[in-house]
Amino acid sequence: MSESENIATATSVDLGSENHAVMDEEDRLRPEFVERVLDAVDAGDDETARELVGPLHPADVADLIELARRDEREGLVKALAGIISPDVLAELNDHVREDLIDEMEPQQVADLAGQMETDDAVALIEDLDKDEQQAVLEKMEPDDRAAVEEALSYPEESAGRVMQRDLCAVPAHWKVGQVIDYLRQEKDLPDDFWEVFVVSPDHHPVGTCKLSNILRSPRSTLVGDIMAKEQTLIPVDMDQEDVALRFQKYALVSAAVVDESGRLVGMITVDDIIHIIQEEASEDVLLLSGAGDEGDINEPVTESYKSRVRWLVANLLTALVAAFVIRQFEHSIERMAVLAVLMPIVAGVGGNAGTQTLAVTVRAIATNQLTSSNRWRAVGREIRVALLNGLTIAVLIGVGVTLVLGSSGLGAVIAAAMLFNIMVAGLAGVLIPLTLERFGADPAVASSVFVTMMTDSIGFLAFLGLATAVGLAG
Repeated sequence: MSESENIATATSVDLGSENHAVMDEEDRLRPEFVERVLDAVDAGDDETARELVGPLHPADVADLIELARRDEREGLVKALAGIISPDVLAELNDHVREDLIDEMEPQQVADLAGQMETDDAVALIEDLDKDEQQAVLEKMEPDDRAAVEEALSYPEESAGRVMQRDLCAVPAHWKVGQVIDYLRQEKDLPDDFWEVFVVSPDHHPVGTCKLSNILRSPRSTLVGDIMAKEQTLIPVDMDQEDVALRFQKYALVSAAVVDESGRLVGMITVDDIIHIIQEEASEDVLLLSGAGDEGDINEPVTESYKSRVRWLVANLLTALVAAFVIRQFEHSIERMAVLAVLMPIVAGVGGNAGTQTLAVTVRAIATNQLTSSNRWRAVGREIRVALLNGLTIAVLIGVGVTLVLGSSGLGAVIAAAMLFNIMVAGLAGVLIPLTLERFGADPAVASSVFVTMMTDSIGFLAFLGLATAVGLAG
């Protein structure tokens, strides 16, 4: 059965008296289907559970396992023993997969890893403890073990970790007919590939041939005559985020990975890039929110606590700075209590303005839209945006306070403070991540803490300071 037929079959499964859809309109497993499978497992009816789950795509089987409670997963996996394939494990959430692997014997893990593409096998093994890794590697076939050990020798999140070792490479002097015969006879080729790499005698890539070009060319044609000489080569130690940017920039479907000497050692395909893009985007969002770099609903509670609490402590310290500023104006607040009501508005709107600029800047840095070539142009742009936003909000809050509280002086003060704070927020939102990036730090990690400190402190200082200076609280 083809994958498309498999997916089509998975849209409905007999749940009893009538045929119910398994997936909802957003391609998610319906709660009643999940409940039916888990009920069957709980009742010891493994055959029914397998009949229900059998038609599902591996990605949907992985979703089913993730949707089960942690204490239900072991029984579910045992009931679906014949269905939990390497493809299912490759689709699983990292934390869920780690829990399942912990319950397996090293030989079981080794057998599964041996059936996977090298990059998926590495993802399966790299999160294990050193002792567990060694136990699994000892049970693997020598060739598979050597490939995984080589991958693990490269830095985490590098091209060497995510590349596939299985690829098709041929010399330029071969004829198309030889290539076709080779593709039909060779068993150690990747399951899916779109191009054949052309290599020199010392295994340096010199070009590529799309499979479509090979199939359309006469058998007597030399590969060197139809190959594309220009290609994008990926250094084996390149960060995976930079690899994804190259795929995006040059619209690649696959790319050759080369070692320090320029020899072809693997390839990366676009399906791997999709996972990288999703992983990197999720990481940046989590870091900006202070939830850690691996926040996940399947993450153990203690790990979530450790990754989040340090940012809450950092926020507490920056909040104390704002509290210190307010403390300097306590007499002004006592004389004019309405200042205490209005000052959070100045800080809050400024904080939101800073967060908007910060999000745009971090994204621009991550996608290479913002570099040293256009850094100051970007700063100037954000200043103009902040000025327009500040003027708009300042007029609205100034007029509103004047009409509601009947004090044009207070309206003017809060308008001026709002304009100033939004300008500061715009500058902080672009300059802080640029500064962190300049010093080699990840702009997504700590930018939000510093931007919040700036907008809160400056907002309170500007509003309370102006109100005191003009004598409103005197």
